[in-house]
Amino acid sequence: MKKINSILFVVFVLFALNSNAQDPKKDFFGMWTLDIEGGSVGWLQLHDNNGFLDAELLWQGGSVEPVSNVYFVNNTTLEVTRTREINRSADRKHVLTQTYRFERKGDKLTGVLSEPTRDGVGINETKFKGWKLPDPGTAPDLSKVKFGEPIQLFNGKDLTGWKLINPKQANGFKVVDGVLVNDPVNPEGQRVNFGNLRTEKEFDDFKLTLEVNVPEHSNSGVYLRGMYEIQVVDSYGKELDSHNMGGLYSRIKPNSAAEKKGGEWQTMEMILCKRHVTVVLNGVKIIDNQPVYGPTGGAMQADVSKAGPIYLQGDHGKVSYRNMVLTPIL
Repeated sequence: MKKINSILFVVFVLFALNSNAQDPKKDFFGMWTLDIEGGSVGWLQLHDNNGFLDAELLWQGGSVEPVSNVYFVNNTTLEVTRTREINRSADRKHVLTQTYRFERKGDKLTGVLSEPTRDGVGINETKFKGWKLPDPGTAPDLSKVKFGEPIQLFNGKDLTGWKLINPKQANGFKVVDGVLVNDPVNPEGQRVNFGNLRTEKEFDDFKLTLEVNVPEHSNSGVYLRGMYEIQVVDSYGKELDSHNMGGLYSRIKPNSAAEKKGGEWQTMEMILCKRHVTVVLNGVKIIDNQPVYGPTGGAMQADVSKAGPIYLQGDHGKVSYRNMVLTPIL
């Protein structure tokens, strides 16, 4: 009898383990990068949070944020909802719900975002595709990294080597007394759509050094490989936050406040190596070789394995740059 019970127990354990291992819903867990039609980028992370299904989502611009709800429709279909409150009249508020449906086939995704039209009488749909991201792995030993020859990204005279990401947009960048200045000012009574400026060349891993001057209350950003925004903003005197000067936007918070007051020149050194980021602001290391789990809002490409340009945000506030030097990692 004991032998039979032992055999039954072993069979039960093996069945339980096998059932868990074959649970296709578990294949959804992890991080996914999303390529959205029209050229924008998103990111999804699905995980267990103290016994319930949870997720964070990045969609086009903005920050990585927790979703409103997430649930399985079946073994290969996941739905995510996000909500926000909108005012449609002075005395009436509505809750707008966006529904994202993800269809998984192996390590690939296809999907569609459905959301009400502005007047509420129809539905807008946006298609996307995605793939699973591998873990960034262990941090590289930066003391053993070998660098190539430094490249001057800005010649101090003109915009040679740079171009707008979208040539149909207005260019707010110009060279003034050897300084690259972005001043996206709208003429009175007009609304101008200013564009972002990128290097013509693309790079793999590198060290980027520059000097930047961001006026009081202004805001901009430097994108590494067109994917990861290092925040450039007047955050002097504010509590530590991933949206502060030198932070990896909405992803990595600086470990200390090293920014100067708005209107002063500041130095920045940024190292991107094997999906890990280091930021030195005004001589203080505020991000120390930390993993980057996915793109930030405003990314121009979703594939974290591809080379990409340096791009400067041009549609926010006034900012100035000088002495921009990129040194490739060999």
